[in-house]
Amino acid sequence: QVQLVESGGGLVQAGGSLRVSCAASGRAFSNYAMGWFRQAPGKEREFVAAISWSGGSTYYADSVKGRFTISRDNAKNTVYLQMNSLKPEDTAIYYCAARRTRLIGEKYDYWGQGTQVTVSS
Repeated sequence: QVQLVESGGGLVQAGGSLRVSCAASGRAFSNYAMGWFRQAPGKEREFVAAISWSGGSTYYADSVKGRFTISRDNAKNTVYLQMNSLKPEDTAIYYCAARRTRLIGEKYDYWGQGTQVTVSS
């Protein structure tokens, strides 16, 4: 079992930056691919970004490509999402998720509780 705890959310003005983090418990973190998702009020949860076990492969939703960067530090059991040039439409609860495989894919096995990101115009 893996527990994921997000942090770093908050309120930021449009055009600003924010970094959210996800700390994972357990020794298997370095063998898991990780992802970030978000859910805005009244909308379905959507994929944001993913990273392979080593960090060698990353994948982004078109809506955040070029603005967001996913990274990980396996020594700290932590995955990050650096968000730049934020827009009001980025406002959502951001969730991190873990896959019990090393490679990026669609199915995720563990989820965090989420952290709120609000971008004001």
